[in-house]
Amino acid sequence: MKRFYKEVGVEEAEGGFVVTLDNRRMKTQGGQAQIVPTDALARLLAGEWAAQGDTLDPKAFPFRDMADYAIDRVSAERDEVIDKLLSYAETDTLCYRAEPGEALFERQEAEWEPVLAAFEKRHAVAFTRISGIVHHAQSEDSLTRLREALAEEDAFALAGLQTMASLAASLCIAMESREADNDAEALWDASTLEERWQVEQWGEDAEARERSDRQRAEFLRAHRFYRAAKAA
Repeated sequence: MKRFYKEVGVEEAEGGFVVTLDNRRMKTQGGQAQIVPTDALARLLAGEWAAQGDTLDPKAFPFRDMADYAIDRVSAERDEVIDKLLSYAETDTLCYRAEPGEALFERQEAEWEPVLAAFEKRHAVAFTRISGIVHHAQSEDSLTRLREALAEEDAFALAGLQTMASLAASLCIAMESREADNDAEALWDASTLEERWQVEQWGEDAEARERSDRQRAEFLRAHRFYRAAKAA
């Protein structure tokens, strides 16, 4: 599709901010008003439109797509989205470890335990660590506390968290990325410990490297989306 606009702007709207193309307010792909909660998030969306050349690249709008998902889907399906997020807590990567005494177990203890312990302390929850891959349910009390924490987030924040949790296979990683004193890149690296371990043992596969780089970029974009949605 050829570029059909000249000017990209951001203006206040009832309930937030909206991107404009030649003074026309944008709508979601579902046809709703594309009103986002913060000026910072609106400017992320506007930046995607402004960066387009003479021909629009449909793949160059990840922030718009996430905003549309928040408005068109998450707003209408909050409980289902929160349930999905909690499912990542039930099978959180950081809880499933190698057998004690193995070299991988030591690395997992060093990289994962500080993150998981900080998460537990922050939310007053307790997670069971498992050696092996057999599923072990987490406590209902912990899941209830996490549900309450997630229920405080708006649709845009939940959209960002869902993307991060799905990529990291960890609700802990996603929720810890919300904290200003945590490094999102370091958290992503923690979530890929087992992949990095395999590379160290057997070497790197080009296709796997490309997939990992793509997922890392998606995680960091989702983190940026979350931060912009929460900006004062």
